[in-house]
Amino acid sequence: MIIDIIGDIHGYADKLVGLLQQLGYVHNGQYFEPPVGHRALFIGDLIDRGTQQVKTLEIVFAMLDADVADAVMGNHEYNALAFATPDPENPKEYLRSHNEIHTRQHEAFLAEVPFGSAQHQYWLQRFYEIPLWIETDYACFVHACWDVDSMAVLKLMLTSDNCLTPHALEATSKKSTTAFDALERVLKGVETPLPNGLVMIDKEGTKRSRVRVRWWLDGLQSRTLHEIARAPSSAMAQIPKDALAENIDFAIKTNKPVFVGHYWLVGTPEPLSSQVVCTDYSAAVDSGYLTCYQLDTTQPLPLKADNFVQYHHDKV
Repeated sequence: MIIDIIGDIHGYADKLVGLLQQLGYVHNGQYFEPPVGHRALFIGDLIDRGTQQVKTLEIVFAMLDADVADAVMGNHEYNALAFATPDPENPKEYLRSHNEIHTRQHEAFLAEVPFGSAQHQYWLQRFYEIPLWIETDYACFVHACWDVDSMAVLKLMLTSDNCLTPHALEATSKKSTTAFDALERVLKGVETPLPNGLVMIDKEGTKRSRVRVRWWLDGLQSRTLHEIARAPSSAMAQIPKDALAENIDFAIKTNKPVFVGHYWLVGTPEPLSSQVVCTDYSAAVDSGYLTCYQLDTTQPLPLKADNFVQYHHDKV
């Protein structure tokens, strides 16, 4: 079987339709039906940013309901649940605060799905059906990082198929807890502190004292931050060139290929390493291309650049 692993859509339904049709999927009146021997897998971040939030969700969930596709949860689906859930310890607040940055990040979704509406409640319940990760005999699928140690922490509070419960959402929303850190690893990636109290400004305008790292590289502890950081060069400009990474407790603990999204890559798609593929090539901006990796389950390795397919919406 061929698994068509589709990157972060972020509410760009037209790009999704174009990519599915390019891959040979045909809408049968109810859902996009795959070519014989194919199945789709969505790697998370279905929502936020784009102007076709509901259309995107309707396409994806119709395929999930027809059992021709699978999906894993992205940090944006998780954030949507936390943004809408009151904090039981402080009922006037929510598990994800409604500050200016969080509200701006979520405004495209709420513009189509009004907060507290029946439609809003419906889609939140559907998000609970999406597992945090999927592991098969041939590959591993997760939005940001395949960290088996963090998954072991989370597994204790998830459903049997690795889905969140309201209790798990509450537990993983509490900062400075083991559950919170585990969820951050799985849905947002591996981070390390910046040296000497330095901060940098991310693409959302948020000040950060930690930097996301390229966890798929070997020898993380012996490299400089500039070598391993997953951050724009403009954000790294104030970090000394010789600053070393510190306290990165991570190793890939599987021999299977790992598929992720999340990382806003650009350029010509290629595997991140001999074991890791990212299918997020910045479709959440007009110039970015929605990207798929076609995985042959009978021969998952070696990973090949030729297996990528991109929908070039600007050349149609």
